Amino acid sequence: MSLRDKLSGKPDHDAIRTALKDKVVVVTGGARGIGFETATQLFQAGAKVAIGDVDGEAVGKAAADLGIEGIEVDVTKRESFDAFLSEVESRLGPIDVLVNNAGIMPVGPFLSYDDTIIRRTYDIDVLGVIIGCQEAARRMAPRRTGHIVNIASTAGRIPTPGLTIYNGAKAAVIEFSEALGAELEPEGVTVSAVLPTFTRTALISGLQTNKFIQTVAPEEVAAIVVETIARPVTRVYAPRSMRWADSSPLFPQAMKRFTRKLTKLDSIFLRPDQEARAAYASRIRGEKIEDKPTTRLS
Repeated sequence: MSLRDKLSGKPDHDAIRTALKDKVVVVTGGARGIGFETATQLFQAGAKVAIGDVDGEAVGKAAADLGIEGIEVDVTKRESFDAFLSEVESRLGPIDVLVNNAGIMPVGPFLSYDDTIIRRTYDIDVLGVIIGCQEAARRMAPRRTGHIVNIASTAGRIPTPGLTIYNGAKAAVIEFSEALGAELEPEGVTVSAVLPTFTRTALISGLQTNKFIQTVAPEEVAAIVVETIARPVTRVYAPRSMRWADSSPLFPQAMKRFTRKLTKLDSIFLRPDQEARAAYASRIRGEKIEDKPTTRLS
């Protein structure tokens, strides 16, 4: 790697491949989006990869396409997560890395949320992460080695109208990850949180983004996840230019109101295009639907 590349912050792909070669890495929510892209890049880097997803048919197809292991798992059920990790170990060996990627993002006015979607969001986005961390750490700590990567969100640092439930869930993941990392460090287990901005997947279907709202491709997020596995850090944004969000809680309320109005973050998530978002909204409620192609938003 050249000095210029080092100074520019570009990833050292040779070092990444060396760090990941033959590592057993498990990715939840791996059938599509960030999870699938992360699994793809990990496999290309020489890791032994297994993906899990609640959609058994989709995870089977995704795994077959990549030539990796794919197993159905419900991250909200401890017995399912335990069985998933045990099956991975029986096929690939002891788990080196768990990427807790499974998650959903409901949008809309706070008073419109019903109990079903509120509970599903916290069951998947928070409880699923906690269960995954416990089940993985119980396997890693006795070996005094292991790495857990939790996919959080910049939304956990930037409170936004229309994202109240998601904001709270991802904020919980960020703080939980840092506390857990401090607790597990003496046991030889590292914990990282990756905070993507709004990712160009079905997650933002039906939302009218604009030039002020930075979005990111799933493969860009995946590249940062892979680099984080190779070179662990406590917290990293995707893209890294979003690191200013760490200072967001310090901004004066008047400044936050002005910024929300300028960027239209005060309304975008309150009034999504319901028809364009219908397939994703049905899927995150646990309804069986046919996936449709997702239009990339600018």
